[in-house]
Amino acid sequence: MTELDVRRYLDRLGTDHPGRPSAAGLRALHRAHVERVPYETLDFQLRRPTTVDPEHSVSRVLSGRGGYCFHLNGAFATLLTALGYDVRWHRGGVQLDQDTPAPGANSNHLTLTVRCEGETWLADVGMGDALHEPVPLRAGTYRQGPFTYRLSPSVAEPGGWRLDHDVHGKFAGMDFSPAPAAAGDFVAMHRMLSVSPASVFVRIASVYRRDADGVDGLCGCVLSRIDAGGNRAVRELTTAEEWFGAVHEVFGMPLDDLGTQDRARLWEWLARSHATRLRLRESAAGRVPADAV
Repeated sequence: MTELDVRRYLDRLGTDHPGRPSAAGLRALHRAHVERVPYETLDFQLRRPTTVDPEHSVSRVLSGRGGYCFHLNGAFATLLTALGYDVRWHRGGVQLDQDTPAPGANSNHLTLTVRCEGETWLADVGMGDALHEPVPLRAGTYRQGPFTYRLSPSVAEPGGWRLDHDVHGKFAGMDFSPAPAAAGDFVAMHRMLSVSPASVFVRIASVYRRDADGVDGLCGCVLSRIDAGGNRAVRELTTAEEWFGAVHEVFGMPLDDLGTQDRARLWEWLARSHATRLRLRESAAGRVPADAV
């Protein structure tokens, strides 16, 4: 990264240059990143190709967009390295729910460790509703806002680590390998996750933004907020104006890169998918005949 890129990135985060690497600086950068750069998958619904190249991921962030783990952690690692931090990439594997076996470090997730002031930290700005700050890479329980996380040696990934999410989080946990990784280790998985009809990232448009007190989430047309007390408020967005307004106002993403046709195409997809999910839910509850879905 050039000095100009670093300055622009820090401006995007709304923070000053943190000075020489420190644990306090790392925490401040991590907080700013999850608060200002949303987790989002909207390019997948538009069938717009993306890559795991960290240079391209940095460009996404500088343009006002967010991304998912490969984009966000790839860009954040590049910034940290430019600021003098000792950063490593790691292959991770997210377990979506407790009913599904943990996949081990199958590369469906990129996570980071940072060595600073004699301590190794787990830093991850790409998990949507998870970490607000980095946590020390040692077994323990960590409370951040309404969520409690547990870090322990992994059972699914020998020699690795396991981060268990809070029971109210959007996924069960994440295991990761201690071995260092590079962008090439995630290319095949990114291709599958970003284009396969079976991918949850393709099937559901998601936007998340973490802050000190809770998390805002947008899944399809459902906007939610979990506050510091763990209370969850939900609102259905029924018009394109409401939806794009929420993306801008709640998540700080005006989507200036989307033209009129892209916006219309995205809203048409969202409305159709939302209607289908409602019909399926009603059918499962026995209110609509199955053959009507």
